[in-house]
Amino acid sequence: MRIEVTPADVAASRYAISPLGEAVWALRVHAGQHAVPGLAPWVARTRSVFERLRRDCPAVGALMALLRRGGYNADFIQPPPDGIGRTFADELAVVRATPLGQARDELSRNLAGLRTPPAYARRIYESPDVVDRLADAIEASWMALVQPDWPRLRAVLERDLVHRAGRLLAYGWGAAVADLDPRLRWVSGGGLGAIEVADRDPRSYSLDGRGLLFIPTVFGMMINYVEPPWPFAIVYRASGVAELLGPPDPGRPEDALDRLVGRSRAAVLRALALPATTSQLVVQLGMSLGGVGDHLSVLRDAGLITRVRSGRSVRYRRTPLGDALTAD
Repeated sequence: MRIEVTPADVAASRYAISPLGEAVWALRVHAGQHAVPGLAPWVARTRSVFERLRRDCPAVGALMALLRRGGYNADFIQPPPDGIGRTFADELAVVRATPLGQARDELSRNLAGLRTPPAYARRIYESPDVVDRLADAIEASWMALVQPDWPRLRAVLERDLVHRAGRLLAYGWGAAVADLDPRLRWVSGGGLGAIEVADRDPRSYSLDGRGLLFIPTVFGMMINYVEPPWPFAIVYRASGVAELLGPPDPGRPEDALDRLVGRSRAAVLRALALPATTSQLVVQLGMSLGGVGDHLSVLRDAGLITRVRSGRSVRYRRTPLGDALTAD
């Protein structure tokens, strides 16, 4: 696939977070459709919750039977957000507003070539309230799997969003696409250029000044939206996911960094793979405000981090020495 862009598309591009998308991706992780480095502790911790959810809510099983890799997934189930400040309730309302005819068309396309779903799932797909039943399944998945950790997850996503948006505005498309995913490549060509996606779609698409929507994800993997009525969008895996689950597991053997600066202080230093505010670190790591502040002060005095003012916020970031200490 080839997505052609112009300089005007930089100003029109934007970044957004999708709480609903995280709920659907969380189901994919538990279904074993893909693995995300660093999430094994989360999967183990929520496994019993997931099993109970699947047992008590048949529509969750019907939703999972639709999820596929390398093929079409019904767009109405996981629409891209149309704004930065969208809440889960906002996105779920969009799903519930899907016309029945559109839902049936997308479900038919989704199911083509798939193994025959269980009988209970087929009854849900054929029911007149299929949209609401699948929306109920997404809502139940959100409540059980994602919402309890959402402040910490959102902190990771927001931090990545600010970092990536700055790179796009400051350095252009090549910097924005670099290291998003191995399947993405920026090809420049005078005033024009293109994002090439290594997939099965041979077609070319033009943004024509509409810009591109970038959506970081914790639980997901790279996908793209190029079909109406959705905006052109790329979902990509956020940086810093490995540190989103909080301080190190007490049962984890200490490494050299833990022994050098202490486990909690090492967790703060590792969490600064991308710049973050004190409050973002508090919700991400589950530490007290005073504790995080003390660790930041010591790390700064040691030359391992520095602080940068961005508008009204003060963000901390690692220095080259801090990066060297946290390198694997």
